[in-house]
Amino acid sequence: MPQPWDARLADPDGFHLDLIHRWMQSPHVAAFWRQAWPRDRWELELRDHLAGNDIRPVLVALEGRPVIYLEVYRAARDRVAKCYHARPHDIGLHIAVGELAMTDRGLVRTLLPVLTRALFDADPQCTRVILEPDVRNTRAIKSFQAGGFQLADEILLPDKVAALMVCPR
Repeated sequence: MPQPWDARLADPDGFHLDLIHRWMQSPHVAAFWRQAWPRDRWELELRDHLAGNDIRPVLVALEGRPVIYLEVYRAARDRVAKCYHARPHDIGLHIAVGELAMTDRGLVRTLLPVLTRALFDADPQCTRVILEPDVRNTRAIKSFQAGGFQLADEILLPDKVAALMVCPR
Protein backbone atom coordinates (compact mmCIF):
# COMPACT_ATOMS: atom_id res chain seq x y z
CA MET A 1 0.00 0.00 0.00
CA PRO A 2 1.18 3.54 -0.60
CA GLN A 3 2.62 5.71 2.15
CA PRO A 4 1.71 6.66 4.82
CA TRP A 5 0.24 3.14 5.12
CA ASP A 6 2.12 -0.11 5.52
CA ALA A 7 0.66 -3.60 5.83
CA ARG A 8 2.48 -6.74 6.85
CA LEU A 9 1.54 -10.22 7.94
CA ALA A 10 1.16 -10.49 11.68
CA ASP A 11 4.01 -12.42 13.26
CA PRO A 12 2.86 -14.93 15.91
CA ASP A 13 6.05 -14.31 17.88
CA GLY A 14 6.96 -11.34 20.05
CA PHE A 15 5.75 -7.81 19.44
CA HIS A 16 2.93 -8.49 16.96
CA LEU A 17 1.43 -11.20 19.13
CA ASP A 18 1.65 -9.04 22.25
CA LEU A 19 0.05 -6.10 20.46
CA ILE A 20 -2.83 -8.10 18.96
CA HIS A 21 -3.46 -9.86 22.26
CA ARG A 22 -3.58 -6.52 24.10
CA TRP A 23 -5.87 -4.96 21.50
CA MET A 24 -8.29 -7.90 21.65
CA GLN A 25 -8.56 -7.40 25.42
CA SER A 26 -9.59 -3.75 24.96
CA PRO A 27 -13.30 -3.29 25.71
CA HIS A 28 -14.02 -1.43 22.45
CA VAL A 29 -12.61 -4.37 20.44
CA ALA A 30 -13.68 -7.25 22.69
CA ALA A 31 -17.31 -6.10 22.61
CA PHE A 32 -17.62 -6.92 18.92
CA TRP A 33 -14.80 -9.38 18.16
CA ARG A 34 -15.54 -11.57 21.19
CA GLN A 35 -11.97 -12.88 21.07
CA ALA A 36 -10.47 -11.63 24.34
CA TRP A 37 -8.54 -14.87 24.48
CA PRO A 38 -5.38 -15.72 26.41
CA ARG A 39 -2.10 -14.92 24.67
CA ASP A 40 -1.36 -18.58 23.88
CA ARG A 41 -4.68 -19.00 22.10
CA TRP A 42 -3.92 -15.91 19.98
CA GLU A 43 -0.52 -17.35 19.14
CA LEU A 44 -2.20 -20.56 17.95
CA GLU A 45 -4.82 -18.57 16.00
CA LEU A 46 -2.18 -16.55 14.15
CA ARG A 47 -0.11 -19.65 13.41
CA ASP A 48 -3.20 -21.46 12.08
CA HIS A 49 -4.11 -18.53 9.84
CA LEU A 50 -0.59 -18.32 8.45
CA ALA A 51 -0.41 -22.09 7.87
CA GLY A 52 -3.62 -22.16 5.84
CA ASN A 53 -4.82 -20.47 2.68
CA ASP A 54 -8.10 -18.95 3.80
CA ILE A 55 -7.21 -16.12 6.23
CA ARG A 56 -4.30 -13.71 6.40
CA PRO A 57 -3.76 -11.82 9.68
CA VAL A 58 -2.37 -8.37 8.95
CA LEU A 59 -1.08 -5.44 10.99
CA VAL A 60 -1.57 -2.07 9.34
CA ALA A 61 0.67 0.81 10.33
CA LEU A 62 0.20 4.51 9.73
CA GLU A 63 3.48 6.38 9.45
CA GLY A 64 5.24 3.40 11.00
CA ARG A 65 2.88 3.01 13.99
CA PRO A 66 0.66 -0.10 14.08
CA VAL A 67 -2.95 1.07 14.38
CA ILE A 68 -5.19 -1.60 12.83
CA TYR A 69 -5.43 -5.37 12.97
CA LEU A 70 -7.28 -6.91 10.08
CA GLU A 71 -8.00 -10.33 8.71
CA VAL A 72 -8.24 -10.77 4.97
CA TYR A 73 -10.20 -13.89 4.05
CA ARG A 74 -11.83 -15.69 1.15
CA ALA A 75 -15.53 -15.19 1.77
CA ALA A 76 -16.51 -18.25 -0.27
CA ARG A 77 -14.53 -20.45 2.15
CA ASP A 78 -15.87 -18.77 5.29
CA ARG A 79 -19.03 -19.22 7.35
CA VAL A 80 -20.40 -16.02 5.81
CA ALA A 81 -20.80 -17.84 2.46
CA LYS A 82 -23.82 -19.66 3.92
CA CYS A 83 -25.57 -16.30 4.34
CA TYR A 84 -25.16 -14.70 0.92
CA HIS A 85 -24.30 -15.72 -2.63
CA ALA A 86 -20.51 -15.63 -2.33
CA ARG A 87 -18.49 -15.53 -5.51
CA PRO A 88 -15.26 -17.60 -5.59
CA HIS A 89 -13.01 -14.53 -5.51
CA ASP A 90 -14.91 -12.37 -3.00
CA ILE A 91 -12.56 -11.09 -0.34
CA GLY A 92 -13.75 -10.47 3.20
CA LEU A 93 -12.28 -8.23 5.86
CA HIS A 94 -12.43 -8.13 9.65
CA ILE A 95 -11.09 -4.82 10.96
CA ALA A 96 -10.17 -3.61 14.44
CA VAL A 97 -8.69 -0.27 15.41
CA GLY A 98 -6.52 -1.38 18.30
CA GLU A 99 -6.19 1.69 20.49
CA LEU A 100 -9.33 3.43 21.71
CA ALA A 101 -7.51 6.77 21.39
CA MET A 102 -7.15 6.12 17.64
CA THR A 103 -10.87 5.62 17.03
CA ASP A 104 -12.98 8.41 15.56
CA ARG A 105 -9.98 9.84 13.70
CA GLY A 106 -10.99 8.72 10.22
CA LEU A 107 -8.44 5.89 10.03
CA VAL A 108 -10.82 3.29 8.66
CA ARG A 109 -12.58 5.51 6.15
CA THR A 110 -9.18 6.71 4.90
CA LEU A 111 -7.66 3.22 4.79
CA LEU A 112 -10.53 1.37 3.10
CA PRO A 113 -10.29 2.91 -0.40
CA VAL A 114 -6.52 2.32 -0.43
CA LEU A 115 -6.90 -1.21 0.92
CA THR A 116 -9.71 -2.24 -1.44
CA ARG A 117 -7.75 -0.88 -4.41
CA ALA A 118 -4.73 -2.95 -3.33
CA LEU A 119 -6.89 -6.07 -2.92
CA PHE A 120 -8.48 -5.62 -6.34
CA ASP A 121 -5.02 -5.14 -7.86
CA ALA A 122 -3.76 -8.29 -6.10
CA ASP A 123 -6.67 -10.40 -7.41
CA PRO A 124 -7.96 -9.22 -10.80
CA GLN A 125 -10.79 -11.79 -10.57
CA CYS A 126 -12.14 -10.28 -7.35
CA THR A 127 -15.23 -8.18 -8.09
CA ARG A 128 -16.17 -7.25 -4.54
CA VAL A 129 -14.85 -6.93 -1.02
CA ILE A 130 -17.20 -7.56 1.88
CA LEU A 131 -17.43 -6.72 5.57
CA GLU A 132 -19.85 -8.18 8.09
CA PRO A 133 -19.83 -6.06 11.25
CA ASP A 134 -22.25 -6.60 14.10
CA VAL A 135 -25.36 -4.49 13.40
CA ARG A 136 -24.94 -2.90 16.83
CA ASN A 137 -21.53 -1.54 15.88
CA THR A 138 -22.87 1.65 14.35
CA ARG A 139 -19.50 3.41 14.63
CA ALA A 140 -17.88 0.78 12.39
CA ILE A 141 -20.79 0.74 9.94
CA LYS A 142 -20.58 4.51 9.48
CA SER A 143 -16.81 4.29 8.96
CA PHE A 144 -17.22 1.50 6.43
CA GLN A 145 -19.85 3.47 4.52
CA ALA A 146 -17.59 6.53 4.50
CA GLY A 147 -14.83 4.26 3.15
CA GLY A 148 -16.87 3.18 0.12
CA PHE A 149 -18.88 0.18 1.35
CA GLN A 150 -22.64 -0.12 0.87
CA LEU A 151 -25.06 -1.87 3.18
CA ALA A 152 -26.40 -4.82 1.18
CA ASP A 153 -28.34 -6.85 3.74
CA GLU A 154 -28.57 -8.07 7.31
CA ILE A 155 -27.42 -11.64 7.81
CA LEU A 156 -27.54 -14.05 10.72
CA LEU A 157 -24.18 -15.53 11.69
CA PRO A 158 -23.72 -18.01 14.56
CA ASP A 159 -22.58 -15.30 16.99
CA LYS A 160 -24.24 -12.12 15.69
CA VAL A 161 -26.66 -10.37 13.44
CA ALA A 162 -24.36 -8.76 10.90
CA ALA A 163 -24.60 -5.96 8.40
CA LEU A 164 -23.39 -7.37 5.09
CA MET A 165 -21.47 -4.53 3.49
CA VAL A 166 -20.09 -4.61 -0.03
CA CYS A 167 -17.55 -2.59 -2.00
CA PRO A 168 -17.74 -3.44 -5.71
CA ARG A 169 -14.73 -3.20 -7.99
